[in-house]
Amino acid sequence: MESELQPLGAEEKDILQEIMNIAFGNAAAELGEFINIFVVLSVPYIRVMQARELPEYIQSEVDGCESISIVEQNFWGEFRGNALLVFQSGAGKELAFMLNGDEGIFEPGVTDRFESEILMEVGNILIGACVGKLAELLGDVIQYSPPRVLVENKPNDALHQNLYDPGCSAIILKTMFRFNDKDIVGFLFLVMSRESIGWLKGSLALFMAQYDE
Repeated sequence: MESELQPLGAEEKDILQEIMNIAFGNAAAELGEFINIFVVLSVPYIRVMQARELPEYIQSEVDGCESISIVEQNFWGEFRGNALLVFQSGAGKELAFMLNGDEGIFEPGVTDRFESEILMEVGNILIGACVGKLAELLGDVIQYSPPRVLVENKPNDALHQNLYDPGCSAIILKTMFRFNDKDIVGFLFLVMSRESIGWLKGSLALFMAQYDE
């Protein structure tokens, strides 16, 4: 039913959009400081769907890509769930070369390790900055599991249809990362439990109430 697919109302989505604008701005600043290159992130796009639809949705977003790289990290507090950062093929190599500038990193046996390390670090910064800032603004404190990285896998192999519990809802936030003259596209997906949806709605109401007084 539509109510099950849209646990957030229009006003709640608007407020969440503003909060995520702040969170992504924070992420861009932290990532830019890490790589010493000016980073531009587009305004995040928000969509809510059932989690079981997420693998098919992600595959449609990366349609045409032979492979993708994924950084996955669990987080928990009142706001709990799973963050999935998906990069299109070649992003790891682009980031690695931008940071290192050394063709030697593309030698056999070196590439995968360096790509994995840089994607993990970028994922740590983006997920931590976005999820952490959202939680901070809504009065929560978040803990994280160590990130897991999959480098250059076929979308069908990396994204299983039974990836998430059908009882969960997915809040999808999509943004484009731009580094100087290079476009490196990444998608951030947040998957939260039904219990967290209730907390989010209540916290958004409290957040809005600050400006109604």
